[in-house]
Amino acid sequence: MIMETFKYRELQQLLKSQIIKGIYKEGDLLPSENELSTAHGMTRATVRQALQKMERDGYIIKKKGKGSIVNLKKKRLGLLSFKGFSEVISHTDEQVSNQILKGPVLQKWPKDFFYPLSDMELSNEVYYLYRLRSVNNHPVMLEHTYIPNIGLADFDQRSLIQGSLFSTLAIDYQIEVNAMDQELRAIKADRNIAVLLGIQIGDPILHAFRKYGTSKSGFFFYSSLFFNTEEYAIGSYFQ
Repeated sequence: MIMETFKYRELQQLLKSQIIKGIYKEGDLLPSENELSTAHGMTRATVRQALQKMERDGYIIKKKGKGSIVNLKKKRLGLLSFKGFSEVISHTDEQVSNQILKGPVLQKWPKDFFYPLSDMELSNEVYYLYRLRSVNNHPVMLEHTYIPNIGLADFDQRSLIQGSLFSTLAIDYQIEVNAMDQELRAIKADRNIAVLLGIQIGDPILHAFRKYGTSKSGFFFYSSLFFNTEEYAIGSYFQ
């Protein structure tokens, strides 16, 4: 049973790699279950399991009488906008869940921080919040967020309102997010990120660095975000 599980994952990863590399292109028909079974020395049940996972992940669609057709049109999440994760997902029918891995905890700023900091920011400690954000139980975003302890009394003693940092800042502290600077990079997942996002080590992911502007003069907060694009395409959100 363990060997069969390994085999279906092996085939799934191979087919996914071939699609990403363009060996199979959008609209192409994959080999039949019989052909894949013969070519890879697997049972048809194992091949079918791999294809079912490919379909769930949005790489193929199965059409009766035709077979498995390459289809890379993924559901799109507008997570590159400056609106909060919870607000973006609220515009869809998707179910969001948040897992706090650490914090909020008051600490010193990390050395070699990814954005330049003002003297005022450096003279205060920072609240660190580490979260895993999922859509329909599929991990899509790993978030490291840094909020300066400037007028945020007891922030680490509060629960986030409906899991939303933006809502908590707005309702409890009258601080509205109104701007964002963002830098994007394509990287490969290391072991820790791969485990948390449910992907393979070395899989491509999107890394974003953000600086949020707010309605409070001189008050900014920052995030380092890792996006899993295996099932969902990541884009901007417009009203």
